Amino acid sequence: MEKKYEIILEFVKDMSSETKNAETYIFVKDNIKNYNLTIDINSLALKNKLIEISTKLIFEDKNENEKKSYFNITYATVVKLNDNVNGKKDIERIVLCDVQNEIYPRLEKTFCNMLHDSGYKGINIENKIDFEKLYKEKYN
Repeated sequence: MEKKYEIILEFVKDMSSETKNAETYIFVKDNIKNYNLTIDINSLALKNKLIEISTKLIFEDKNENEKKSYFNITYATVVKLNDNVNGKKDIERIVLCDVQNEIYPRLEKTFCNMLHDSGYKGINIENKIDFEKLYKEKYN
C-alpha cells in the first residue's frame, strides 16, 4: 500500500510531570497500578496540504484521593498529504491510524523517559495502543 503522506516535522509541544511532595510521591509509587493511560488526537489543517496532528497521552489515577501525580505529553506531528489523498475518510485514516502507528514508538519512549526521570523508574506502558483497531471501531 502506497504511503499517502510525508512527516515534515515532529516535536514535543508540551510535557508535564507534577508530584506535589515526597508524601505524594511515595503514595503514587505504591499505587501506580491504579493509573491509566488515555490518548487524545486532534488535528488542524494548515495551508498547502499540511496538517498539524497533536497526540496527547495522559497518565492519571481516576480514583478520588488527594495524593495524585499528573503526567501528560502532547506530541505534534506535521504531515504533508500526497496529491492522491481523496476525501475526508482518507484524511481521517492518516491522522488517526497511519501517522499514529509511525510516531507512537518515539512518543512512548519520550513519555516513559519523562516518567523515569520524574523518579518512577519501574514504570512501562504495558498495554500497547492498537490504532488500527481503534480506527475500525470508530468508523465501521
